[in-house]
Amino acid sequence: MKKISRRSFVKAAGSAAVLSMLAACGGSSSSTAASTASTAASTAGASSAAAASFGPDTQAIVDRGVLKVGVKNAVQGFSFQDTLTGEYKGLEDSLAEMIAEYLGVDVEFTTVTAATRGELLDSGDIDAVLATFTITEERKKSWDFTTPYYTDYVSVLVEDSNGIKDLAGLKDKVVGVSSGSTSARALVKAMIDAGVLDGANFDADTFNADTWKEGISFRQYDDYPAISTALSANEIQGFCVDKSILAIYKTDGRSYVDAEFSPQEYGIATKKGSDFSTLCDELVQGWLADGTVESLIKENGLS
Repeated sequence: MKKISRRSFVKAAGSAAVLSMLAACGGSSSSTAASTASTAASTAGASSAAAASFGPDTQAIVDRGVLKVGVKNAVQGFSFQDTLTGEYKGLEDSLAEMIAEYLGVDVEFTTVTAATRGELLDSGDIDAVLATFTITEERKKSWDFTTPYYTDYVSVLVEDSNGIKDLAGLKDKVVGVSSGSTSARALVKAMIDAGVLDGANFDADTFNADTWKEGISFRQYDDYPAISTALSANEIQGFCVDKSILAIYKTDGRSYVDAEFSPQEYGIATKKGSDFSTLCDELVQGWLADGTVESLIKENGLS
């Protein structure tokens, strides 16, 4: 994990919008997230947080002095850790730092995977997850999610040498997915919708990537680099995940299949019923309203 001292980088626009929203005041700002926060905006944010009446869950974070956040470390644009400096950079890292800045605390990043992020949140090792965590009805039974801050689509990356062009070309092939993700289920459903598979035994609620063998099969991996390596070695013939993640691994000699499916809405995940969940959603809504999120998306090459 990496602990980062809070920085006064929070943008004036974001701070102003959030403070206005939480105080139920009117007004907006046209400044973008690329603008450096003014001393006045930073002071206002800290003062508002100090004066706010937080619920017990949020107050516990403030009293601790550290916001613990689960992020990925190898997803360019969203969250990427520099191997030399240890610093994290991306849309999700920035959002986490902005929440910490609002609370007046430091932020501590813990690297998570699709398989571990929920467990670490449940155990209390982290307070929130910002890790390309797709919002689903099933997941909302276990955790709270904010309003989505980004929407992506699932696709499949293939080696050009295999001659796979579309979903039909994936029939009877082996596809790599991340452990704990919903990508395999999304791909099977897309192939059924396209008429490639008959889907007679498909049930979205009970689907298991390990046991599904009807027209396509899957191998699950702990991280994306491992899937990319398996694709290069032809251990698998497709790499299926959200397209913004696939873009990192789209090198010469690789292409996307001609299909985008299953919209993936990313939200901040927090413990079910936590008052911290409410605060995170208010902050995200404010940053969406004033354009801060959109500016961060552009800055990180995600638009």
